[in-house]
Amino acid sequence: MLTLDLSNAPQWCDLIPGVRVRLRPLTTALMVSARGDPAIADLPEGAATEEAALAMAKALARRAIIGWEGIGDAAGHPIDPRPEAIDALLDIWPAFEAFQTLYVAKALLLEAEKKVSAPLPTGRSVGAKATARPVQDPVPTAPHG
Repeated sequence: MLTLDLSNAPQWCDLIPGVRVRLRPLTTALMVSARGDPAIADLPEGAATEEAALAMAKALARRAIIGWEGIGDAAGHPIDPRPEAIDALLDIWPAFEAFQTLYVAKALLLEAEKKVSAPLPTGRSVGAKATARPVQDPVPTAPHG
C-alpha cells in the first residue's frame, strides 16, 4: 500500500556523524525544478554518468536543504546552507553517498514499487486465467477404401 504524507513537512536527516540536514519532501515539483537547473543544462554532450549524477544531486540538494546543524566555516563558526556551501558539502564523498541513499534513493524505491504487480490474494495462481486449452481428440473419420 502506498502511504501518502499529506503534510509535506520538512524532515531532519542524519547525514554523517555530527551533521544533520533539514530537507523538504522530495516532490515531483522539486525534482522537475532540479532537472531544469542551469548546471544540468550546461553539462557537455556525452558527459559521464558520474558527472551528471553529481550535478543532479547538487541541484536537488540546493533546493531541498533548508537548514542544517554541525556545519561550519574554516574557523569553526556555523554557516547557513547557501548554494556554495551545499555544493561543498556534497563534494565530501560520505555526505554525497548519504544524501543519495537516505533522500534520493527513498524516492526511487517508491517509484520502483509502483512498477510491480500487486501481490496475489492467496497464492501464485489465484486470479490467473488459464491460457492453455486441453487437446481435443481428433474426430474419427471413416476409413478410406
